[in-house]
Amino acid sequence: MRLPYIAGVLGAVNLVSFGLMVADKQRARRGMRRVRERTLMLWAAAGGALGALAGMYTVRHKTQHRLFTLGVPLLLALQIGLALWLLRPAWWG
Repeated sequence: MRLPYIAGVLGAVNLVSFGLMVADKQRARRGMRRVRERTLMLWAAAGGALGALAGMYTVRHKTQHRLFTLGVPLLLALQIGLALWLLRPAWWG
C-alpha cells in the first residue's frame, strides 16, 4: 500500500474541503454567488469530512443545517472506520 501517497491525497482533499467552507461563508457575507451544498458534501464524502467539519466550526458555517451537522460527522466516522479497516492487516502482521 502506498500510505504516504494516500495520506497526501487525503490531506489535499481536506484542505480543499476546508477552503470551500471558508470561501462559501465569505461569499454568503458578501452576497456573492455561493458554493453549492452538493459540492460541499461531495468533497466531504470524497475524504474531506475532517476538513469540512473543521471549516464548519472555524467560521460557523452550515452549523444550523441538519444535512451538515449530522451528515459530515457521520461521513467522518465512516471514513475513520474505513481507514482502520484498511490498515488492520498492517497491525496484525
